[in-house]
Amino acid sequence: MAGETLPPAVKPAASDEHPLRELAGLFLKLGTIAFGGPAAHIAMMEDELVRRRRWMTHAEFLDLLAVTNLIPGPNSTEMAIHIGHRRAGWPGLLVAGVCFIAPAILIVTLLAWAYVRFSALPVAEGLLRGVTPVVVAIIAQALWRLGQAVFKTWLVGAVALIAAGANFLGVGELLVLAGAGVFMLLVWGVRNRVHGRSTPGMLVVVPPCVPLPALAFAGGTAGPALWPIFLFFLKVGSVLYGSGYVLIAFLRADLVERWGWITESQLLDAVAVGQVTPGPLFTTATFIGYLLAGPLGAAVATGGIFLPAFVFVAASAPFIPRLRRSAAFSAILDGLNAGSLALMAVVTLTLARTVVADWRSLLVAGLSAVLLYYRVSSTWLIVGGALAGTILW
Repeated sequence: MAGETLPPAVKPAASDEHPLRELAGLFLKLGTIAFGGPAAHIAMMEDELVRRRRWMTHAEFLDLLAVTNLIPGPNSTEMAIHIGHRRAGWPGLLVAGVCFIAPAILIVTLLAWAYVRFSALPVAEGLLRGVTPVVVAIIAQALWRLGQAVFKTWLVGAVALIAAGANFLGVGELLVLAGAGVFMLLVWGVRNRVHGRSTPGMLVVVPPCVPLPALAFAGGTAGPALWPIFLFFLKVGSVLYGSGYVLIAFLRADLVERWGWITESQLLDAVAVGQVTPGPLFTTATFIGYLLAGPLGAAVATGGIFLPAFVFVAASAPFIPRLRRSAAFSAILDGLNAGSLALMAVVTLTLARTVVADWRSLLVAGLSAVLLYYRVSSTWLIVGGALAGTILW
């Protein structure tokens, strides 16, 4: 990968009469079936974009994933936004991002309405038990395919193995990624010195990951008016790195303990809704916003937490081709790609240990893996898993 050049944002081909319509249809579908968290979402995107539609190569997909992991916010949503930009420029950026999160926002809003109306969560347990083993199989296959594009040398494989071990032992995602990238940069520098080549200084371009000072606090006051709700979730979307589950710590610290806007029980119910619905876990904000201020609260909370993702992707997207053309940054991206796959592997292992717990889940996961090998669409597998869950459980 080190010598490969990433082309600029993909322009719609002459045969693509309706690139925005294609993006809208694809990401509305993915947003509707994307259960299982960011790793599963990214695996489904890889299946659709690289394997089936061939809109980009594995190497290009991995470079987008590496840059996505460097900026705060919901990784799978930012990946969708990046893909939209590459496919259809700035309009594609908006269409892909909005269409990916729209189904989850609608579903969560309806669940929030039911929760407020009936003080209960309508959860289809059997359906979810059938879907999650399918998700494990989808992620595992995506890891295999992406790994073939990344692990071209023993060194990159070793970096990925060390990164996975570090994350499994509790080292944070950002530190794992930074360590993998810095290590590959050091190796590049040592090789240049050994071969007598100079290592010119690099101009490091860092996306605006640090929010404005005005966003450093949420403006919490005595009551959850719309403006404080928006500012709080804007702050969270601007600074939250790593897994979406880190979101829970942010919400508990301020909304429960500091301001008392919601109870501990309401927070747990909101997180449960984010987990059992498709799309990004960040739609937990939609649920909480509805609890605080009804439909308008849901709208401003959703806008606040997702707005930074669009801004960060728009700021970082133009630099990706330049990063890959630079030998130094190409080495860094190789390390980041290895670290990204290592993080996905740890998530997959953890999820598999939890989900594949009896003969029924093992049967669904195994059958899904076989069908994936024969190129059955992940969409149909999700539907099949839901039906199997309702029957077996």
